[in-house]
Amino acid sequence: MGIIDGTTGAHGSLMALPENRWDASAVEGASQSDLLLYRSNLLGADLTVTNFGGGNTSAKVMEVDPFTGAEVEILWVKGSGGDLGSMKRDGFATLYQDRLLMLEGKYRGLEHEDEMVGYLPHATFNLNPRAASIDTPLHAYLPFRHVDHMHPDAVIAIAAAKGSEDLTKEIFGAAIGWLPWQRPGFDLGLRLRDYVRDNPGLNGIVLESHGLFTWGDTARGCYENTLAVIRRATECLNARIAAKPAFGGTARSDIAPADRAARAAKLMPLIRARISTVQPKLGHFNDAPEILEFVNSADMQDLAAIGTSCPDHFLRTKIRPLVIDADKALAEDGGAYLDTVLGDYRDFYAGYYARCRRDTSPAMRDANPVVYLVPGVGMVTFAGNKATARIAGEFYVNAINVMRGATALSDYVGLPEQEAFDIEYWLLEEAKLQRMPKPKALAGKVAMITGGAGGIGKACARRFLREGACVVLSDIDADALDAAEAELAGTYSADLVRTVPTDVTSEEAVARSMLAACRAYGGVDILVANAGIAASAPLEETTLDMWRKTFAILSEGYFLAARAVFSQMKTLGGSIVMIGSKNALAASPNASAYCAAKASELHLARCLALEGAAHGIRVNVVNPDAVLSGSKIWTGKWRRERAAAYALREDELEEHYRRRSMLQRNVFPEDIAEAVYFWASDASAKSTGNIINVDAGNAAAFTR
Repeated sequence: MGIIDGTTGAHGSLMALPENRWDASAVEGASQSDLLLYRSNLLGADLTVTNFGGGNTSAKVMEVDPFTGAEVEILWVKGSGGDLGSMKRDGFATLYQDRLLMLEGKYRGLEHEDEMVGYLPHATFNLNPRAASIDTPLHAYLPFRHVDHMHPDAVIAIAAAKGSEDLTKEIFGAAIGWLPWQRPGFDLGLRLRDYVRDNPGLNGIVLESHGLFTWGDTARGCYENTLAVIRRATECLNARIAAKPAFGGTARSDIAPADRAARAAKLMPLIRARISTVQPKLGHFNDAPEILEFVNSADMQDLAAIGTSCPDHFLRTKIRPLVIDADKALAEDGGAYLDTVLGDYRDFYAGYYARCRRDTSPAMRDANPVVYLVPGVGMVTFAGNKATARIAGEFYVNAINVMRGATALSDYVGLPEQEAFDIEYWLLEEAKLQRMPKPKALAGKVAMITGGAGGIGKACARRFLREGACVVLSDIDADALDAAEAELAGTYSADLVRTVPTDVTSEEAVARSMLAACRAYGGVDILVANAGIAASAPLEETTLDMWRKTFAILSEGYFLAARAVFSQMKTLGGSIVMIGSKNALAASPNASAYCAAKASELHLARCLALEGAAHGIRVNVVNPDAVLSGSKIWTGKWRRERAAAYALREDELEEHYRRRSMLQRNVFPEDIAEAVYFWASDASAKSTGNIINVDAGNAAAFTR
């Protein structure tokens, strides 16, 4: 995967066409519910069809009622939350179709729309715990066995264009109907039913500023109908897009990819520091061709100010983005510029809330932007976690595609402000937010670990990941880094793990690795200086090269890493943890270079604790001893030399260290990680300049 987020390459404006990926042999003999899952996964995995987490699918299936033993019609429909592309069978809500239809008698009109959601659990089939979504009535009341509701960019472009109804007729003829914007709910379900009753022969319906409904008699027929409608829309749009420059043409030239990446890496911590005072934020950078085409265009400012159209888009991206001038933000007085534009955005958002709020509206949420458009550079998005920040960026790419298509047809039209607010501050959405689990202890934090591919480094990474942090592993061993990334990303999430090969003795390499971490997440909150080497020899056999290399890694390497992170930690505070050694406090025979370097590292930590305290930067040390398990420094010459120093066989060394300890216990990487986590967490918020010995007890290394 590597460290770089986003993509680069030549510009290209045309929308991709959906591909028919149905494989009849893969679903031969499958049940109707399995066919629904197969169809859903195919649709959800195709970004030309719908966005992440967007859209829903359904099938009306005959099932045996567990109570009566009779066959009954059951609506299988994507439940609340989840993603079509990756969902499993348990992602579907199942409800008695007849009970859903009976709910029409309970409906009291638009002003009582939300109360209908409370009736849906009463229609649950077979005690299914999956909650039904607000879109359930839209599927229940359409008189078709299989129904898809998708958010394809090509169709939303038509739905969000001025003259949308006429454009729908022009492009699709009588095969596709059109309904004006209406918030999803029970009433919209009834309107869809009545519309298809009054317009027989339709293959689908375009919902203004929202998306597409399509259907079929079979799962495959429904899937192919959905793709055919999207393909027709895409082909028509591409013909229009090719006829004129997108977004009014180019107003600004590209800069080189490396320069874009460097500017993003410098800009992101400056933004993050100013928007993370209440809740920690993580960033995502993307300079894909479609983003550069938009941010460098003549019409970008005007289009961005209109805001997004589809509810799925602005729920993730806020009603509009903030445009940032990178030249001004990165100038010597750039902090004042960022304070001004962010303050202006917060004022705008507060005004939007004040204008649109209702008596029952939830309190105003975070007023900071989510999406930042940076001409010449690309797009940055920030959210409470990396996945949400990345997905917000993906949704704004959808919005860009919609704006490109809509402006090729006529004019782009955003959702009316009040309608946007009523979706964003919908009480049902608020209830969903309130049900979200409490963030973990290190949520929104970024930890950089030097020597991250070794035993202690990976143990620290696992400990941080369990507490919700993102980790950036640096190591000189690129193969070991790749293996560590595959292991950790597979266990936790690819969003949470980044790697960057780094020689910590190189000033330039350390600086590059820190910029890479900033570009990946927006900054570093925790530094674990852990890169290691071990040299063992009697003094007269200790060469100058051995001495210098040991100090280069264990002393200069720790200095370079700390210096690289120190300036950006000054804005938000942070924690630096140095992995020392028992040898920093208690000397060992035949290891003068190692002991002296570890002692210098210990004193460096104390000096940095003094300098960092005023800025909320804490610097502490963990002193391990005899961590043989998983440690790369114990796999070769060091192990042989330490065994020789104590006149032992190599296989006796671990037992020797255990017996030597006061507690008669072995020390493992996970033990060191626990102490590192303590220093990195708020549990030690009032400690700096301190040492924790994790050595199973060594009286000679008691701190004084």
